[in-house]
Amino acid sequence: MTSPKTKVVVVGGGTGTYTLLRGLREYHNRIDIAAIVTMADSGGSTGRLRDAFGQLPVGDVRQALSALAPDVPGAPNLLRDLFLYRFQTGEGLAGHNFGNLFLTALTDMLGSEALAIEAAADLLRICGRVIPVTTDKVHLQAKFTSGRIVVGEHSIDEPDQDHQHDRIMELSLTPHARLSPEAKEVIHEADVVVFGPGDFYTSILANTVVEGFADALAASRAMVIFVANLMARPGQTIGMHLEDYLREFKRYVQTDPDIVIIPDAPLPTHLVRLYEAAEAVHPILYELGDTFKTVLHPATIVSHQAVSVQAGDVLARSFIRHDSAALAETIMALLHS
Repeated sequence: MTSPKTKVVVVGGGTGTYTLLRGLREYHNRIDIAAIVTMADSGGSTGRLRDAFGQLPVGDVRQALSALAPDVPGAPNLLRDLFLYRFQTGEGLAGHNFGNLFLTALTDMLGSEALAIEAAADLLRICGRVIPVTTDKVHLQAKFTSGRIVVGEHSIDEPDQDHQHDRIMELSLTPHARLSPEAKEVIHEADVVVFGPGDFYTSILANTVVEGFADALAASRAMVIFVANLMARPGQTIGMHLEDYLREFKRYVQTDPDIVIIPDAPLPTHLVRLYEAAEAVHPILYELGDTFKTVLHPATIVSHQAVSVQAGDVLARSFIRHDSAALAETIMALLHS
């Protein structure tokens, strides 16, 4: 008799979630994968389409769908590559992802974002599900230590030079948003919920400020795993280390993670040096006091290759990333430990 698959829910958005899902899809015969993604993106191609069409943002959905699309043995996966393709030239097209345009067109044709995601998932034959954390149209809002209030994920993620040292005091959504029924269901049924990797506030906690998220997690029997950040983010987390991240995590999620995955060695020096031009950016220190009810799990999870910026991409990107295969392997080992 075949054992039931372990139900794994990944919470996040952006390139961090893409990295983890790309690794986990290799285990789709052993686990059921559901990705809950933030609906507050407002930058780049996604922001332009959101402003033009008034639909839910598609960027994080596109990345999750692309990550879960399977490899085709002996042949390139042209459809998946097409979803990730970014136009470099063309009036009105430069900077746009084809996948973003495709999802926008599907939504226009089918009448809802949910139906568009389902149709795209079928076309890509993805190994799992991609679920918006909310179907309400919202923007992320942050109050900073300086007292300023910034609305819009892109404006929060791309601070000007005068606010590189600012830190977020409070994260919220405007207007009010409710957890989608599909997200509530998969959290309730999950065996494991993984937060991260990704930008701490704008990709991870952006999901948790949706009304009903923390309650849904509290009602779940799932083990909670947090993938620790690698570098501080200018204008958001400068000066923060693991204890600070976990205090903020509990503040929004209302629970300590059961396990925190951290690197088992210092970050590669040649990659850390790439951040020297960014004032005050620093690696995270992974020390943890006795007051935290969580287990640190060191593992070899950091990629040693510098991230190259894709042509046409105007957004700032991190140079150091988690290793997709190694991180997925670490999580799989925890599931069966």
